[in-house]
Amino acid sequence: MKKIEGFWNNVPTIKNVQFKEKGKMQIDLADKRSIIVPVSAFPSIKKLSTKDRKHWYLLGNGITFEHSNEVIHIEQILGNFQNYSHEQQL
Repeated sequence: MKKIEGFWNNVPTIKNVQFKEKGKMQIDLADKRSIIVPVSAFPSIKKLSTKDRKHWYLLGNGITFEHSNEVIHIEQILGNFQNYSHEQQL
């Protein structure tokens, strides 16, 4: 049986967050993919200092920062709420 190429049936799980390039946030996933998004899409992160952005941690399948009260979930990063929702839909 031939293996289907791509990332079928993978649940994206955040492994690391980096800010290598000004104005960009890189989210590394456990399956070895990296997603790069503009920080401007996340005003709560944009207002953090460069130093404060280094103090992030995982919360469920999302990230938050030591000096922020916001949690950014994977579906906000990937833009696909129905497939990657961190909450059960009723």
